[in-house]
Formats: sequence, structure tokens, C-alpha cells
Amino acid sequence: MSAFTSKRLFTTLFPVSTRLTLPRYINRCPFILQQTLFKSTKAAEIDHKRVQVKLSESLKPLIPSKDLVFGRNFTDHMLTIEWNDKDGWSDPIIQPYGKISLEPSAMVFHYSFECFEGLKAYKDKEGKLRLFRPDMNMKRLSKSAARLTLPTVNEYELLECLKTLIRLEERWVPAERGFSLYIRPTLIGTQASLGIGPNSRAILFIICSPCGPYYKTGFSAVKLLSTFENVRAWPGGTGDAKIGGNYSPCVKPQIEAAKKGYQQNLWLFGPDDEITEVGTMNCFVLLDNENGETELVTPPLDGSILAGVTRDSILQLARTWKEFKVSERKITMHEVVNASKEGRLREMFGAGTACIVTPIKEINYRGQDLKVPLDPNDASNNAGPVTRRISDTLMGIQYGEIPHEWSVILN
Repeated sequence: MSAFTSKRLFTTLFPVSTRLTLPRYINRCPFILQQTLFKSTKAAEIDHKRVQVKLSESLKPLIPSKDLVFGRNFTDHMLTIEWNDKDGWSDPIIQPYGKISLEPSAMVFHYSFECFEGLKAYKDKEGKLRLFRPDMNMKRLSKSAARLTLPTVNEYELLECLKTLIRLEERWVPAERGFSLYIRPTLIGTQASLGIGPNSRAILFIICSPCGPYYKTGFSAVKLLSTFENVRAWPGGTGDAKIGGNYSPCVKPQIEAAKKGYQQNLWLFGPDDEITEVGTMNCFVLLDNENGETELVTPPLDGSILAGVTRDSILQLARTWKEFKVSERKITMHEVVNASKEGRLREMFGAGTACIVTPIKEINYRGQDLKVPLDPNDASNNAGPVTRRISDTLMGIQYGEIPHEWSVILN
């Protein structure tokens, strides 16, 4: 910083009245004043052209696809980018997958300064690597980071870094349909402090895990336990951000549901038993509404619902079909129960990156099991026709079988 710039900044920040008492202020708060006067005017941004690659000396053996369990096995390398509030982002480093060393006072351990993303890489029949709408994941990561006062990212640059990592890990991307490489970008606050406030340091890392179907049973319908004693998210909270604090409290209710024979929780909210999400998925209901219209409904993005990439894709696809009404609106279990009693309930399903689409066949609501129709023409089919069509279309795009701008080719 030049002497002229420093003088102009000094006179701008401190009027004459303040300058008279400045010596006393310097003695009392020297560190704060130093930060104010000399903090860099432009911190470094992420730059994919500066990626450093440190290859692993010994590569892990690949896991047979039949033995893959979601999130249990990891590839040879990871990407790491450090940040501090003085210098900004460091050069990205691709290095062997390994442990991260943090101080026990790192704020992520005490106050859950952590957000993450989930997306997948696919391999098509020609061996090309593909990502599905990865730009949306980068935007959502920045939104989640801002909610936690963690540093936001240059979305384009981070995506280019991610692509570099995936190209390097190409051998880990399964070739079979239904299998993929799950990608987990994560951002954590690492400042060593027990005081609560914005972090001065952070680490962003990306790890990858080859995976098969999310559920061991594959594409088959699940049973839900409606849950209202525990709440996943609430207005004004963090339900619309992808942060770890939204997930860990849901494990206990899910265990309780499993003990009763249900695969997931149906999260309800408020006195009207408003439907929010299914486990960690967005929820969709297909019914004939009271006006006689066939309508696909999903709860609106009111701040308590996560803006899922799969959710948005389903809405856009269904609207282009122009075969039924597509709505983002409040829907309650009372409406679903009435539709079921009157024969107007057609299908229900959950949607998310990990599972893509999961059909729903039954909901336990306040002690009563409500049957959800599947395929009226084939009792052995585990999904309704619209659910099946949505799943097939999305997978077709993801694996390059259906040409679409959402599928991004990497090689």
C-alpha cells in the first residue's frame, strides 16, 4: 500500500475529532487498528490454473461394483484449498487421500461451522465422464457458506478444480448403469477459538467415493413413518442450507423408524401436519386435486426446504411434458389422506442426488398405515408410471443416453 493511499484511507476512516483521541485508541486496540488500516484490499480467489498435483505413490485396488456400499470406500486423491481472512484462498492442491490435521479448538468441532455438497460423476457407454448440473451444486455451496459466515467461492473456478480431480480419478468411475462416483465438496471453519464469531480460517476439500444404488434393495418402494415430535427444519432456520447440523439430529428418529419397520421418516411441520421432506430427500405427491386436475405437488422453497438439484430438474422436466399441473405449494397430510380416501391419490416419491428417485408405497400417519398406489396396471411394479418415467429420464440424461444440456462432458 503506497504512502498516499495509506494517508487517504487514514483520513477517510478517521475524521478530525477521532484523530485527536487516536493515540489512546491505538494503545487500547492496536490489533484491530492494524487490521483496519492494512488488510489487503483484494484477497486471492480460487484459481483452477494454479492447481498443484501430488500423485499418490501407490494406488488402491478398485472395489468390485457388487461390493460397493454408499460412502464407505474412497479414491486415491482429494482436493484441498485453504483460506484465511487476510490472504484469501491458497493454491488448490490435489494430493493423496489422507487425514486432515486440526487443532482441538477448531471452531468446526465446537459450533458446527460446516457445509457440504453432493454430486455424482457418471461414465457413459462410450467411456466419457459426465457431471449432472454441477453449476447448481457450486451455487448452493456458496449459499450455504454465506449462511454460516464461511468464505464463499468463485463457483466457476471451484468447478474447474473439481473437474481436474475427477479426470485424475477416472478409473474410479464405475461403468455400469446405476453406479457412479459420488463427489463430496466440504467447507469447514478451522479457526482455533472457543469464542463464537466468524472464522478467520477455513479449509475446503473434495473427496470422492464410488457407489452403487443408495438403497440395498435398489429401485423399490419404501415405507415411511410420519414424524412430528421431532422437526427437521423450521421457518427462519437453516433448512435451505446444506449443513451438517441439519442431518445429525435426524439420525435418532430414523433409527426409531427403522425399528418399527419403516425405511425413512416423513417430516411434518406445524399444526396442519404440513409435509416438508422425506428423510434427506425432497417430497413429491401426484394426485387428482379437488378441481379435477391431475397435479404434481412439492413443498415450496420457503426457507425450510432444501433447493435440491434433482427437485429442480423434476419440476422443469414435468413442466415441459405439459401433461399435468406442476405446483410448488403447501401440502398437508390431511390433503393426502382425503385424496387417498376418495381415490384421488396417484403416486408419491422422494428425490435427491444419492437416490435420484425413491417410490413411496406406505405412510404410517398417526398410527394408521396409508397405502400409496404404485402401478395400477402391474401389481408387481415397485413404482408408479410417472415416478418410473421421471427416474428413467433423469438417468438417461445422467448417463448420456438422452442428449441434454444438463449433462456436462469432462473428456
